[in-house]
Amino acid sequence: MQNSIQYGIYLRQKANSIAKELFRKSIHICSSFVPLFLGLAYYPTLWLLVFALAGYSLCEFLRLKGVTIPLVSKITEVAARKRDENRFVLGPVTLVIGIIIAALLLPPECAKVGIFALAFGDGLASLSGKLIGKITIPGSHGKTVAGSLTCFLAVYIATFCCCQNCYVSLLTGCAAMILEMLPLSDFDNVLIPVTIGLFFGIVS
Repeated sequence: MQNSIQYGIYLRQKANSIAKELFRKSIHICSSFVPLFLGLAYYPTLWLLVFALAGYSLCEFLRLKGVTIPLVSKITEVAARKRDENRFVLGPVTLVIGIIIAALLLPPECAKVGIFALAFGDGLASLSGKLIGKITIPGSHGKTVAGSLTCFLAVYIATFCCCQNCYVSLLTGCAAMILEMLPLSDFDNVLIPVTIGLFFGIVS
């Protein structure tokens, strides 16, 4: 009976963890629309990203002071990892910063590939790792083989859709997979779009 209760608690915790990850990574995947908006209205999109970054940061500071901001505080609460409890949740900040840097420093096609690598590669890798990941990679702080392979496949497909070159897509997918395996915490959101976009520009 006790084992059954413990197993039920474990299943509930796992389901909650997967639901949180699904919500978090849906935000990641939504960032794949940014290149489209940059192509339509470059500077207004950048300014909107800057305002979103400033607004979120202000809401987070207020939340830590005990001030609840409707909707924003609830989204943060739902999306926050356990390690982020009672702390400033950096994920959305680094996500937007990475996208802004890529958009400012890289040519449009390179920025698009970098942002897609962040949206699809990093986003789907984490989901895959949570859902089907069994084998962890040593020294990667819990990253899984399933997650890394998903990252490779997602970035390969996204890059191929941009350039229609199998060789370039293969190299870019491999680079994204290697970068995703590194234990970078939330700062992978900054490094992935910039590094992968730059790498794509070099090999293409």
